[in-house]
Amino acid sequence: MIPVTVPTRMNSTFRFLSVLSLSAAFAWIPPARAQTPAASPDGLPAAPSATPPATAARPPAQQPAPTQPAPTQPAPTQPATSQPAGTQSNPSQPSPSDEPITTIKVQVNEVNLIFTVTDKKGRFITGLRRENFGLLDDGRPPVAVLRFSQQTNLPLRVGIMLDTSSSIRQRFQFEQDSAIEFLLQILHRNDRAFVQGFDIQSDMAQGFTNNIDLLNQGIRKLRPGGGTALYDALYKTCRDQMLTLQEDGAVRRALIVVSDGDDNYSRSQQSDAIKMCQRAETIVYTISTNVSPSKDKGDDVLRAISEATGGMAFFPIKIEDVAIGFRNIQEELRSQYSLVYRPADFKQDGSFRTIYLQALDPRYRVRASKGYFAPRPSAQ
Repeated sequence: MIPVTVPTRMNSTFRFLSVLSLSAAFAWIPPARAQTPAASPDGLPAAPSATPPATAARPPAQQPAPTQPAPTQPAPTQPATSQPAGTQSNPSQPSPSDEPITTIKVQVNEVNLIFTVTDKKGRFITGLRRENFGLLDDGRPPVAVLRFSQQTNLPLRVGIMLDTSSSIRQRFQFEQDSAIEFLLQILHRNDRAFVQGFDIQSDMAQGFTNNIDLLNQGIRKLRPGGGTALYDALYKTCRDQMLTLQEDGAVRRALIVVSDGDDNYSRSQQSDAIKMCQRAETIVYTISTNVSPSKDKGDDVLRAISEATGGMAFFPIKIEDVAIGFRNIQEELRSQYSLVYRPADFKQDGSFRTIYLQALDPRYRVRASKGYFAPRPSAQ
């Protein structure tokens, strides 16, 4: 199958019917070469977006009971082995949030959902099995679960976006040092990252690479000054860097934005930036540089962007704690699961399809993507 990503209006109707117990037989489907998604027209949105970004549907009042899907492929294989259920990874360092993150990769009639599970204290839970979860896609159980595994080393495509506006001048060195340390720890052999600064314009300091020295040089050459066009930078980065990626097999796309969230120069709206990230299937983490005792509008902006894209916002108490936010993101990116399934009543109409995933054990919490854009048929 060929991945296709096409932006469109979100389907806001989300009905929870019944939850699928993920115990369907496996039917292995080898990864196919990804086709470059069609890029958006050049330039930023000329006017505020008329439609809001895709947001999470309200979960059902009661936890639905799992049901059995109708498998379409009678070719069961042995499920991937895992650690004992409930095993905790690095329990001595709980995450500041008690919900993890996720992103998805959509093929023509299958979805690859990447998600993370924590306990109520925010500690990552590994070793769970497919039958420990319930899933709804656009309000319906999937037709079949194709694969389920723990993906602690799924290749990463990570972008570091550093706010270089005048408002963060005195804090900028801490941002640089923390970003460099993060890349040193997170990048493995098959991972790639880029570095970008932004004020009123975006500055691509270093494109996608696995070379730590080049990334270090890119971060060090950034200089603060000017206003802040956060929405413009986020919109263009997802459109030009993430939406155009060509990959064999599944990867995780993630942006880490270090900023105070105060946008005073963008032509794009916040909703435009969020929707572009959703179309590019990119999760966005945000780390606030606002360490004043009082919180302002910028904090709400950072939280809204992260939550809408399946990421997480971090709010350090002091600027030196920016490094802690990077470490929490690093741990989370290596504590995830992969679930590949075939949705029911799937239509290639470009609509936004909602996703609801939960752990059947109430001790555990799951953060799953809010949904994905269905592809449109290729032009004949």
